[in-house]
Amino acid sequence: MDLPPVGLGTMGIEDGAVVRTAIDCGYRHLDTAQIYDNERTVGAGIAAADTDRTDLTVATKLWVDALGATAVRPATEASLDRLGLDAVDLLYVHRPRGDYDPETTLPAVEAVREAGLTSCVGVSNFEPDQLAVAREYLDRIATHQVEFHPLFWREPLLSDAQAHGYPLVAYSPLAGGRVFEEPTIVDIADRHDTSPAAVSIAWVTSYDNVVTIPKASSRPHLEANLAAADLKLTDAEIARIEAIEREEELFPE
Repeated sequence: MDLPPVGLGTMGIEDGAVVRTAIDCGYRHLDTAQIYDNERTVGAGIAAADTDRTDLTVATKLWVDALGATAVRPATEASLDRLGLDAVDLLYVHRPRGDYDPETTLPAVEAVREAGLTSCVGVSNFEPDQLAVAREYLDRIATHQVEFHPLFWREPLLSDAQAHGYPLVAYSPLAGGRVFEEPTIVDIADRHDTSPAAVSIAWVTSYDNVVTIPKASSRPHLEANLAAADLKLTDAEIARIEAIEREEELFPE
């Protein structure tokens, strides 16, 4: 998929006005999930915005209790009803657990795509071996969404995305706010007269095939996150951030 460098992560957003504001600011990639319990909120924001639906990439995710072969389609239709849409642009398998069985889940998701309820199929929180198996059953993996920030990122997952030519969608790029206290990030931010958030987003999006979906609620933060993708870090600064000890996984399996 051709995704913009920065989209909107909506976990925890409970006001459709925030989504509308994000769209007004220029966000074109909106990410939600069944487990976030806010698909109606996201749908309300989309409906209230002036931007044409065809200019937006809307993604949602099937939770682990909706991955049985007979559950995939009704669960997808329920998400569409909550979003107020005829189809989404991207439908994810949120995690490969619960009712997930690649031999039955993935053909069912493919059938949903073939029926026109989604344009593309993605996966989220998969391991490299699980990605290899998924490729046996999917027409293509459109995207892979994973936790990716200066305090936790997985080189094998980045390599898989780059080798197979799909976007890695980085969630929690600010490490739940921990980047604001990371000395390396703070120092680089001071050198650029910007914020640690901007440095983190710029670092994430500096990699080929990586886009990100930070959450923000206020217009100033929404605008700042969009602009952060234009910040250019030096090779030395990128290497300094890569050297940060990685042990802060926020959302382990």
